[in-house]
Amino acid sequence: MDLYADVAAQYTEFAEYAAASASPCFEQWGHAVAADEEVLAWIAALPGIKKQPNLVFAAARFHGVEAPGPYEALRSALLDDDGTIRATILERSTQTNEAGRLAALTPVFARLAIEAGRRPLALVEAGASAGLCLYPDRWGYDWTATRTRTTRPAVPTRPAFLGPEPRLSCPVTGDLALPTALPEITWRGGLDLNPLDVRDKDQMTWLEVLVWPEHDDRRDRLRHAIEIARADPPHLEQGDILADLPLLVADASRHGEVVVFHSAVAAYLPPDDRARFDTMMRRLVADGACRWVSNEGLNVIPSVLDGAPEPPDTKTLVLAVDGRAVAWTHPHGRSMRWFG
Repeated sequence: MDLYADVAAQYTEFAEYAAASASPCFEQWGHAVAADEEVLAWIAALPGIKKQPNLVFAAARFHGVEAPGPYEALRSALLDDDGTIRATILERSTQTNEAGRLAALTPVFARLAIEAGRRPLALVEAGASAGLCLYPDRWGYDWTATRTRTTRPAVPTRPAFLGPEPRLSCPVTGDLALPTALPEITWRGGLDLNPLDVRDKDQMTWLEVLVWPEHDDRRDRLRHAIEIARADPPHLEQGDILADLPLLVADASRHGEVVVFHSAVAAYLPPDDRARFDTMMRRLVADGACRWVSNEGLNVIPSVLDGAPEPPDTKTLVLAVDGRAVAWTHPHGRSMRWFG
C-alpha cells in the first residue's frame, strides 16, 4: 500500500487488502471512509503518513471504538473528536512488530550463520519497535515444505518441526533447505525513531490495538512475544536508520556476524529516503560490515526485484538477501515461496 497516495485511494486499497487478509471490519471501514467526504476531510488534515488507515483506526480503537463494530461508531468518534484521537495519531505510529514473520526470516538467518562458518549472529533490526522479532531462537517452527521440480509435479514433504512450542507455522514452496538447527544469537539490537519498552503497559496495549480485530491468533502471538522479550530485553536505541544505523552495525560487530534486517518498515520512508537506504545498505554489505535481509512490499525497494520471477499477487512481500530477491512471503509470515 502506498502510504503517500491520495487519501480515498489509500483507504480503498487498504479495504481490498483487509478483504484478502480476513478482516471484514476493516474492509467495511476502509470502503466507508473512502466514500465519506467529511471523514476524508478530517483525515486529510493530518500530516504526511499520519493519514494511514491502520494508524487512524488503531487510535480510534485505543480510545474506545469497538472493533469489530459499525462504521458509524468510528465516524462519530472522528468527527466529534475533541483532539484526543488526533493527538494519539500524531504521537504514535504503526509499530506492529509481527513475530509471525520470523517463520519466513529464520531459514535465512540459519543459512547466513552456516555461510559464516556457524558463527553466532548479532542481529540488528532497522525499525525495531519493541524488538519482538529479535528472538528467532526462542520460537518453535512448523514448516510444511513442497518441493518444486521443473519437469515433475510439485512434491509435498513431511512437516519440519524445530524448536519449542508454541510454533510458528509457515508452508514453504520451493527448493529451500530448511534449518535443522536454530541459529545462535549472541546479541540483539535495534534502531527506531520511537523504540517501545516491553515493560511499559501502555505501550504494549498500543501494540495490541494495532493487531486487526479478527486476528486473535496474532494477538496471542504478540502476547507471547512480549513475554519472551521481557525475560531478556534487547538493546534498543532511538535514532534514524539513515543517520544512525551504520554506528549500530559497528557496535554489533563486536558480538558476532552482523545481520541487519527489517520487515514492512521501509515503506514508511519517503521514496527518496528509500533509495538512500538501499544505497547505504548495499555499501555496508560491499564493505563486509554486515549481511542484509529485507522483507518489504513489492515496490518499496525496487532494485531487489532485478531478475526475480513474476510475483504471485500485489500484496506479497519480497524477501531479499544482500539486495537480491529470494522469496515471496505473506505479510504476516503465513507462507513463503522460495526461488532464490
